[in-house]
Amino acid sequence: MSTQEELTLARVALTWLAEPGTRSVHRLVDELGPVTALDLLLDGGAPEQGLRDAVAARGRAGDARAVAAEALQRADRLGVRVVIPDDDEWPATVEHLRKLRLHGTHRRVDVETAPPLCFWVRGPWPLAEALDRSVAVIGARAATPYGTHIATDLGYGLADRDWTVVSGGAFGIDAAAHRGALNAGGLTVAVLACGVDRPYPMGNAALFDRIADTGLLVSEWLPGAEPLRPRFLIRNRVIAAGTRGTVLVEAAARSGATQTTRRAIALHRPAMVVPGPVTSAMSVGAHEMLREQPEARLVTGLAQVLEEVGRIGELAPTPRGPDRPTDLLDDEARSIVEAMPRRGRVGVDALASRAGLAVRTVLRKLSLLEELALVVRNEDGYSLVTPKNRPAAAG
Repeated sequence: MSTQEELTLARVALTWLAEPGTRSVHRLVDELGPVTALDLLLDGGAPEQGLRDAVAARGRAGDARAVAAEALQRADRLGVRVVIPDDDEWPATVEHLRKLRLHGTHRRVDVETAPPLCFWVRGPWPLAEALDRSVAVIGARAATPYGTHIATDLGYGLADRDWTVVSGGAFGIDAAAHRGALNAGGLTVAVLACGVDRPYPMGNAALFDRIADTGLLVSEWLPGAEPLRPRFLIRNRVIAAGTRGTVLVEAAARSGATQTTRRAIALHRPAMVVPGPVTSAMSVGAHEMLREQPEARLVTGLAQVLEEVGRIGELAPTPRGPDRPTDLLDDEARSIVEAMPRRGRVGVDALASRAGLAVRTVLRKLSLLEELALVVRNEDGYSLVTPKNRPAAAG
């Protein structure tokens, strides 16, 4: 039986040989275990030609086990740990990626969406605990002031309610959500498309250091790995699967953030979209998501996000105007108030006629309306209470 060290080394080597998410590699690991699967691939026994070519190409760059061992040593020096499915802190929700199928597309990043083989983690929190009660807040890099404001508020509010804020560490919406959570003294996780020792973009280096101090930096790629373009889309499946729901704040017509939202929908996770100005290019993708995806829910603030993701239904209050004194009246009393002249007085008989009610009903309801200080009785009839004729308070 393989030791924990051998299992970890094999999973790291497999992740280096083939990009994360490769389904054929994941199937081999399920069937044979990571150590035997690695031996098979290195012996040229991959079940398909594309994978055999990829393994051969990587093999020309170095020995997979040696590369993995060096990466583990480097991680140990950096204070970075490797988490595999056998560990207590493995987030079980990412295993739902086994069933992720995206229809109508044949791109590799949309087909190869298997669960991760391992995670590299930098930061003090157990990964599963950090993601157990988490929400992804994602969106455009070229965010507008409106989007940045919304993302910061959501990040702060979620963290203040003890939810972990997950995003990708990019400029714009991602960074605003992370900063909002940090400003609330809460937990935030950045899921990266490169090594955790070289977070991208470098302009967010100070932000990444803050996240690593109190939250987590997470990646599937070995330390030192470059942020290649396809890796951002490969990474996005983890953001969708690892969180309880995804909030899209801003997105242009072609945006990686919309791809994350589509993955959340395919995984049957709450997918939420914040609307923006119809004139904003940075909200075109968000609005198209609402038009094209019936499962996407429009949200306008923290309360509605919490309602979508809350375990026991943290219901958002229904938006309404200010309370009015007439809100609690029954139909008959309300009819009488509506029948009262806006100015001047009216007698009981005339009021009964205008309201379409019996005189005795009007007399009974007028007594109630007097008690509520909505009408006032005069010598020659009744009138609506105004600031000028409001009865003086007793005392």
